[in-house]
Amino acid sequence: MPARAFAARNRARRGGRTVRFFRADHRTAENRTLAFEAFRDSGVAVRCGNCSCLPVVKGSSPGKANCLASIFRAIAPGALIFFATVLAYLPAVRGGFLWDDDAHVTKADLRSLHGLERIWGEVGATQQYYPLLHTAFWLEHRLWGDAVAGYHLTNILFHAAAACLVVAVARRLAVPGALWAGLLFALHPIEVESVAWISEQKNTLSAVLCLGAAWVYLGFDRDRRASQYWLALLLFVLALLSKTVTATLPAGLLVIFWWQRGRLSWRRDALPLLPWFGLGVTSGLFSAWVERLFIGAHGTAYALSLLDRCLLAGRVIWFYFANLLWPANLTFIYPRWTVDAAAWWQWLFPLGALGVVEFLCRVAATRAADPARERTARAPLAGWLYFVGTLFPAVGFVNVYPFRYSYVADHFQYLAGLGIIVPAASGLNWLLARVPAPAKSAAWVLGAAVPALCAVLTWRQCGMYHDAETLYRTTLARNPACWLAHNNLGLIWSKLPGRLDDAIAQYQQALRVNPDCAEVHNNLGSAWSELPGRLEDAIAQYQEALRLQPDYAKAHNNLGNAWAQLPGRRDAAIAQYQEALRLQPDYAEAHNGLGAALAELPGRLSDAIAQYQEALRLQPDYAEAHNNLGAALAQLPGRLHDAIAQYQEALRLMPGFVDAHYNLGVALAQMPGRLNEAIAQFQEALRLAPNDPAAQQALSEVLRQANGR
Repeated sequence: MPARAFAARNRARRGGRTVRFFRADHRTAENRTLAFEAFRDSGVAVRCGNCSCLPVVKGSSPGKANCLASIFRAIAPGALIFFATVLAYLPAVRGGFLWDDDAHVTKADLRSLHGLERIWGEVGATQQYYPLLHTAFWLEHRLWGDAVAGYHLTNILFHAAAACLVVAVARRLAVPGALWAGLLFALHPIEVESVAWISEQKNTLSAVLCLGAAWVYLGFDRDRRASQYWLALLLFVLALLSKTVTATLPAGLLVIFWWQRGRLSWRRDALPLLPWFGLGVTSGLFSAWVERLFIGAHGTAYALSLLDRCLLAGRVIWFYFANLLWPANLTFIYPRWTVDAAAWWQWLFPLGALGVVEFLCRVAATRAADPARERTARAPLAGWLYFVGTLFPAVGFVNVYPFRYSYVADHFQYLAGLGIIVPAASGLNWLLARVPAPAKSAAWVLGAAVPALCAVLTWRQCGMYHDAETLYRTTLARNPACWLAHNNLGLIWSKLPGRLDDAIAQYQQALRVNPDCAEVHNNLGSAWSELPGRLEDAIAQYQEALRLQPDYAKAHNNLGNAWAQLPGRRDAAIAQYQEALRLQPDYAEAHNGLGAALAELPGRLSDAIAQYQEALRLQPDYAEAHNNLGAALAQLPGRLHDAIAQYQEALRLMPGFVDAHYNLGVALAQMPGRLNEAIAQFQEALRLAPNDPAAQQALSEVLRQANGR
């Protein structure tokens, strides 16, 4: 038997007969014939190590049938998972942008090649420093712009691909019920938040890379080929650049190796993963720094002692475990618990988690004559350790921004849930295999009902993510004390005609729940500033926001806007704008506001123009800054054409911008032969704002100039 065909043989025991694995290239007729002839008379099954094709057994032919069957076996589960996933998540495709989706989808100043460089080279240029994720968003925006369906469909396909990789990894580990595991992961309603929320593409993309890295590394563990190791390491690094929660992968691999072999070898198991641990720890610490400095994960909301964090961790673990087993009343924002070491019942959570570990350790220590039974005994502990270990970044020991309003969120357990789902799927497969033959069909129908029920629940859960208003209304129905949902619903209503009073009511309700939230005070101030006679009340809200959070740049900017409307407070307004820019130099609105204040001071027009230009550099689609820059340029000799260009750009961005129509009309009226265009602009301004006295007067003047009317 030629060495080239069967150089790497291993023996394994399956079903009481020896199976010979080989690394022959089954795609050539020569090697298929060699395999057949070598084992034709042995009665021993042969499975190809390249593609796991169907066994070659005594009496079979060396044709292509086996490999074609294996290709079908490989493709069919993936096709089933993709079809089922897309079908279950169809309502999400019709969903809109939610909460912070607009901050993740590539902003205007990052859509160029230079913007792509900033995504990789500038911390703070994007919502979080996940450059591969934001590169994916950058490419997606190139393909379909702001069309929401494209982002949703991409997320669904990433999730389906991750589910297929769950099957591939489980098969590589010879875990029974691999297809069940993939289907449960794909269709479990706990995953809806990660898939239906565009911002959580960080979960689905990183899961594909993380599971791909695991699959390749398991191949390296079997064959010890350097190319496999470096490919797995590359995929792991890419996963970290998408979301650093994947830093737990090397620990998860060690758990798998212990489950397989019953012990860990320093040389074989631990040593190759040391660089992985180093990369994971480094990326985790970096992400924690970014969360604190750029996202705001610090302050009194995060002031927990180590004892409090231990109590919290125990409760978080059981919460996620319960939601996996019984996914009822899933919501976008769960109630924020009060952690109290004096409450005896809160100690039951960490003690219970430790008790489970102790019990499963006893089960894992079971000795049996058959190594396969010992491995089965270790499986529950391995699954629990993977579940808890992968959850570790989100159980409370590391501050993350969402802890402001809740210590738990469904998307935190996206990958961790596999520690429960895979063993559960294996158990389901074990039960179905042991059903007596007469009831086998009924048992399989009942087994299929489990993922089918999950798919129905997922379809229903997707409806919650149809649009932002639906999301927050549903959240408040399930969690009435959620101040964040009240605040965000207020923000939505504040932008709708005739809903400002409803928005104010939502802000006030949020403050009744959380009176120390600077953001809500600021938003209430913004709403009151739009009502006649409430400017002083608005200023009081901005000042309260700054008392609670002195480094709140948006409140400084809004206070500047309010003071700019009061006689004699222009200097105070300028000081607030400057403070906002000191805290946040790339704050386009503050640059625009400072420019407007400087434009009213004698001799400061050039400084005002510089501020408007900086605002537009930071935010090219900022219509108000274009309008203000046009108004400033119109005051300079020979710059009227430039001013008109700025007004036109403002109207291209915001066709209903009354001030821009009026200013453009004024500029056109000063140009020879363009009175008719000026008339059209004033008429459009009056169509949008029929009671605008300035537009009425300007229209009458140009009409008189045009034809003596």
